[in-house]
Amino acid sequence: MSRIGKKPVPIPDKVTITLDGLHISVKGPKGTLERTLPGKVTVAQEDNTIVVTPVDSSRPARERHGLCRTLIANMVEGVSNGYSKNLEIIGVGYRAQVKGNVLTLNVGYSQPVDMEMPEGITAAMGEKNTQVIISGNDKEIVGNTAAKVRAVRPPEPYKGKGIRYQGEQVRRKAGKAGKK
Repeated sequence: MSRIGKKPVPIPDKVTITLDGLHISVKGPKGTLERTLPGKVTVAQEDNTIVVTPVDSSRPARERHGLCRTLIANMVEGVSNGYSKNLEIIGVGYRAQVKGNVLTLNVGYSQPVDMEMPEGITAAMGEKNTQVIISGNDKEIVGNTAAKVRAVRPPEPYKGKGIRYQGEQVRRKAGKAGKK
């Protein structure tokens, strides 16, 4: 059995969960999330917890046991607290701007790059115009959106210019040695 899958998922007071077979709907202060879980597991609500158990001891059932428990835990966490990813923009003249749900990046290309945020995801500026905060209630979409923003100009190894996650370490390389 999966060590992660064995742990029950606690349900906070403000969160309500609706189970319909393998379709789960989680509603909380930050919104509503719905997902249909893969087969080979059963999901049950006991008191203020959700318990996931595999149907049998086959390999697919054991593989999905921990996955389903983690997906449910992420949904509960998302509707109660939400998720956010912080990005840093490093480079001379590099900056970002948010207008409505459109993030505009000026990162060294001839034209600014406009990125429309998906539904339920918000982009905000940090203390400076070189810090971007991507937030929302779905962990998967927040992570994918942050990765797409980072992919516009990933950090390069020579000067370190580009868009990176806050706290990300970029391995630096030495440049050309030059003539002697």
